[in-house]
Amino acid sequence: MEILPFLIWPFVASLILTGIHAYLGVHVVERGVIFVDLALAQIAALGATIAILVGMDPHGRGAYFLSLGFTFLGAAIFALARSRRGHIPQEAFIGIAYAVASAAAILAMSKATGETEHLKDMLVGNILAVSRAEVGKTALLYGAVGLFHYIFRHKFLLISTNATEAERQGINVRLWDFLFYASFGFVVTSSVAIAGVLLVFCYLIVPSVGAMLFADRVGPRLAIGWTMGTLVSALGVYFSVSLDTPTGATIVCTFGGVLILMFLVHLLFFHGNKAHSLEGAASVENPREQVLHGRR
Repeated sequence: MEILPFLIWPFVASLILTGIHAYLGVHVVERGVIFVDLALAQIAALGATIAILVGMDPHGRGAYFLSLGFTFLGAAIFALARSRRGHIPQEAFIGIAYAVASAAAILAMSKATGETEHLKDMLVGNILAVSRAEVGKTALLYGAVGLFHYIFRHKFLLISTNATEAERQGINVRLWDFLFYASFGFVVTSSVAIAGVLLVFCYLIVPSVGAMLFADRVGPRLAIGWTMGTLVSALGVYFSVSLDTPTGATIVCTFGGVLILMFLVHLLFFHGNKAHSLEGAASVENPREQVLHGRR
């Protein structure tokens, strides 16, 4: 019981990560750019690494804004990489960006003596070390991003589910793509500093994928994703303390275990239900119209 006060702020941070990432995950899965989070996170990490290389405090404002600048550059590249004819999948550019950013970060770290632990922190994070001030600042930032997405939710959702229809309605898809990825970059830059690349990826993708096993409409999928993220966060922190294991890695493994259980429940009770068929949840053939119709 003595350790409970120590776990309050890491758990609150997990809830905040769940709230924004489960929502963004719906868009990411619908767009079919599953690894955009990893790519943007790695680009942000590259910016932070460059900041260390030039002598900046890794936790200072200069390093943060340099990291954010790198993220905006990545957002611009991903927005421009969307192809109307689809000759080159956008995911290909995202994968290339991730690989190059990872290699560049390794090269930069090889020249930054005494900071080798920074690369490990970027990968696995240290959510147990989060402070009350960090949680408050992150909550305000994510609240602002969430408000921005709520105000323009119809444009973002239409582009995510049916970009062709968005263009037909005269929406500048590439501009709104940039705004989506830029706002996403704000979230990722802060999230990676708190939780690391792997845990941030799980908060983004796993709740959305788990929700797709049981629901087609955006509202129910968000509810399932938020519930799953909250429960997994609580279980992960509990297991981490009980087993004396790294918190971030423990939450990631807990996400994997819970997703397997949800998959088994789906197979046992929903596999024959056409509305929630596994093929319908995983197929990219025509899920966009289902989600778009569910929004209306």
